[in-house]
Amino acid sequence: MKKLEIKGLKFLYFMIFSYIVLFLIDSSNALASLNKFINITITLLPIFAFIIILTALINYFLKPKHILKHFGEDSGKAGIFYSVIGGILSHGPMYAWYGMLKDMRTHGLKDGLIVTFLYARAVKLPLLPLMIAIFGIPYTIVLNFYIIVFAILQGKIMDKLK
Repeated sequence: MKKLEIKGLKFLYFMIFSYIVLFLIDSSNALASLNKFINITITLLPIFAFIIILTALINYFLKPKHILKHFGEDSGKAGIFYSVIGGILSHGPMYAWYGMLKDMRTHGLKDGLIVTFLYARAVKLPLLPLMIAIFGIPYTIVLNFYIIVFAILQGKIMDKLK
């Protein structure tokens, strides 16, 4: 854990040093860059706060035992729906989910729902405002729609292969 903290501080110091050097070379661009950074940060802070609160609530109220009863062999459309929503709302590195998914699989979680969950993780809620700002609303909607559709299709294919 200490190495991560040291690397984080090194990066922070590097960025501060870079801004100082840029300010000495070209102060107008340095100020413009700093202003853009501050504006983006202010725009994204409420979204990050919402996602953190939502995730904390989900982690507090949803336990694996409660989740498993919706993901068995007879889960049907509800299981698919919950897998997609769970994938979209989940965060963190994907490998962090492997242990829990393995445990749930041994308790009856369908492989197709695991695949659907993992593919649906490609929809990143915290990045949607940034994606909309860069690509526009229609592109963002179509892309995320296709991600969800193909997450479901991949899950169905996995169920057929098994």
